[in-house]
Amino acid sequence: MDFAQLLQNIGNWVTTEGLKLVVVLIAIFLACKIINLFTRTIDKRLEKKNFDETLRHVLVPVVRRVLKVLVWVVAIGYLGFQTSAISAAILSIGTAIGLALQGSLSNFAGGIIVVALRPYKIGDYIAVDNVEGTVTEITLFYTYLTTPDNKVIILPNSKTSNNAIINYSKNKTRRGDIEFSISYSQDIDKAQEVIQQVMDKQDKILQDPAPTTMVSKHADSAIIINARYWTKTGDYWPTRFAMMEEVKKAFDKNGIEIPFNQLDVHLDK
Repeated sequence: MDFAQLLQNIGNWVTTEGLKLVVVLIAIFLACKIINLFTRTIDKRLEKKNFDETLRHVLVPVVRRVLKVLVWVVAIGYLGFQTSAISAAILSIGTAIGLALQGSLSNFAGGIIVVALRPYKIGDYIAVDNVEGTVTEITLFYTYLTTPDNKVIILPNSKTSNNAIINYSKNKTRRGDIEFSISYSQDIDKAQEVIQQVMDKQDKILQDPAPTTMVSKHADSAIIINARYWTKTGDYWPTRFAMMEEVKKAFDKNGIEIPFNQLDVHLDK
């Protein structure tokens, strides 16, 4: 084949298959842009309709990826490749990758369980597998938690599907239990009355069920009085901190002694 024939063959390819390839690449680019715009629009509409945030953050990215894969499959078929052979190759590669990444597949299965059963959602404060934090993002493979001191914990979904989960935000209300110690020489009734007065003044403590106090334990060096009350879940920690501070001030004001550990040493002469 001489040089002129080579140039002619290249020219023929550019005007036929080359042109088709350029058209396909442009079509893929535009299709991906349209898919991104479409999924963003769907995401905003679901957000305005107060659609479940957890499902929205998981399903919208999945739909976006599936649509893009379909675009590529159609484009490859348009170029003349046998999509059945490509599908078989993808299946074979997927099987090999699946065997190599069994842990990731268990995370994927765990993500499906989380999305389907929804033991927690974005914004919930949970504890699982000795870690805890606020759920900030849920994907099909991982759950992202933010701790109170602003650390990020990336939790595999296999952990959340195979371990006990404590969801502190699931219910709207939460019970607070605080133990206060008084000396054996103090008036129990007066101490309970002081604690009850403090609880009655806390606007974040619910009155139904009514807050109560009871003697819960006779400890080695103190009487333990338990204060039990209910608050909205979001008010749990502010109310607990306020109770700890205000009860101490009220005890001091009313002369109620809070005992502390003492050690008596006797010397034999």
